[in-house]
Amino acid sequence: MRDPFGREITYLRMSVTDRCDLRCVYCMAEEMTFLPKAELLTLEELERVAAAFIRLGVRKIRLTGGEPLVRRNVMSLVNALGSRLGPGGLAELTLTTNGTQLARHAEALFAAGVRRINVSLDTLDPDRFAAITRWGKLDKTLEGIFAAKAAGLAIKINTVALKGTNEDEFDRLIAWCGEHGFDLCLIETMPMGEIDQDRTDQYLPLSIVRARLSRTWTLEDTDYRTGGPARYVVVKETGRRLGFITPMTHNFCESCNRVRLTCTGTLYMCLGQDDAADLRAPLRASRDDAMLEAAIREAISRKPRGHDFVIDRRRNRPAVARHMSVTGG
Repeated sequence: MRDPFGREITYLRMSVTDRCDLRCVYCMAEEMTFLPKAELLTLEELERVAAAFIRLGVRKIRLTGGEPLVRRNVMSLVNALGSRLGPGGLAELTLTTNGTQLARHAEALFAAGVRRINVSLDTLDPDRFAAITRWGKLDKTLEGIFAAKAAGLAIKINTVALKGTNEDEFDRLIAWCGEHGFDLCLIETMPMGEIDQDRTDQYLPLSIVRARLSRTWTLEDTDYRTGGPARYVVVKETGRRLGFITPMTHNFCESCNRVRLTCTGTLYMCLGQDDAADLRAPLRASRDDAMLEAAIREAISRKPRGHDFVIDRRRNRPAVARHMSVTGG
């Protein structure tokens, strides 16, 4: 599959739920209204959509949420997709998680064929962690991270850079990741969905962060890529990679190879645009996948060149109204 700009689409981010057991201040409002369970695709339907994408050329699938591991029986989907790893199928199956459920799922994830995961962790301070996540417990997430490491999973820590909140912790996080053999990726906050705070107060340009880090660490450029939007350096002192995801200060769209499927079957061709395609209707209209594959191809033909993310200081409203948890984090 190629979009109108010649980019080959090989990466599907698939949300299995909009629910999460945390309420991070940059992602959700504290009082969230989640989708009725009846609107969600079944795990079998999610597998069928994934199979169609694989036939059309997708080689990497990342399971997301919300928090994907809170979906009941989600491991049945992980196992089904894991069986598609190999020649002519998937090259990689992975997921992004907040780590709260990892302690009980880590070994099963590895057995299913998952080899690396991303874990969201914005601070190593227990009180600050509770404030950012609203009711999370740092010890539970750390327990999950180290269970994943023990199971053999490679771990990348995702940290959202929040001005005045955790910007004094990046040196500590780099050192901690180096000590435990984790990569680290810093992410600019994205203007998605109404939250309880002003995003102009949260936004911290990573260009500033990188300049600060360069005073302490030797950051060596690398051409390493994972298929996602991060641009990486190697921290010479630790030997670990440090990634920067910069939707605001540096548009990363020119090499975009991915699309996002929500847990209701809506396909977003761009994270920062509202244009979408309904895959649930053709999925349920026929047991044959011809209509589904046609809908996917038509959607890819509309994939835009890039997003329109901007922190709107005048109107103080998000670039897109839906929350990241709805789109798939």
